[in-house]
Amino acid sequence: MDPLVCAIDTAREAGALLLERVGLPLDLREKGSRGDLVTASDRASEALIVARLRAAFPAATILGEEGGARDGTSDERWIVDPLDGTTNYAHAYPLYCVSIAYERAGELRAAAIYAPALGELYAAESGAGATCNGARVAVSRTPSVGDALVCTGFNPARYERNGAHFAQLSGIAQGVRRDGSAALDLAFVAAGRFDAFWEFDLKAWDVAAGALLVREAGGTVSAIDGAALDIANGSTLASNGRIHAEMITALRLAS
Repeated sequence: MDPLVCAIDTAREAGALLLERVGLPLDLREKGSRGDLVTASDRASEALIVARLRAAFPAATILGEEGGARDGTSDERWIVDPLDGTTNYAHAYPLYCVSIAYERAGELRAAAIYAPALGELYAAESGAGATCNGARVAVSRTPSVGDALVCTGFNPARYERNGAHFAQLSGIAQGVRRDGSAALDLAFVAAGRFDAFWEFDLKAWDVAAGALLVREAGGTVSAIDGAALDIANGSTLASNGRIHAEMITALRLAS
């Protein structure tokens, strides 16, 4: 099966499951720090995704937020967030999504991010561009941070680590948002809605699909200090490319 088709179909199915479960008992729990939530819907979505991916790619490794790594025997890996934006979902705030990325030999090759409450399916394939609901998307052409709408995210328990950076960009950018779903924020950079996004302390499943989307939409993705992106390292800065250097400088001044 084609990996992109598999990612798209699986993301849509998992997203439909999430919508069906809206209003059902959440079995809401904190995973470690205040505000880091998991629900029965996260677990049900991941179980569905793992079953579909395992059936289509039995030799692939699957890395999921809720279940950890399920080892495979090939150089293929699926990186899955079954519900990115769990707190939003728990409060019926529609900015949440399913994020699925496909990696082969350490290179991101295909990605799908589905926001079921918005009815938006973002997809990308290495070298083939990025789309939303089948229509090609591209990053913005905003020339400076002063003209930009930028976005970040952080757990409330980690405000001290992030507050200075939020304040720094609030004093420079046209607007700053904090929407609570890193994968969807990255998709919005790819679609030109946000001009840049930054966040510390992310996991591979938060970043993998969105990073490919941004790159295929013509943008730039790196670590916050400008180093090469390592999706396992947490530090992520994505932009339209035009304001990337200015974002790096602004964030460095807040450190």
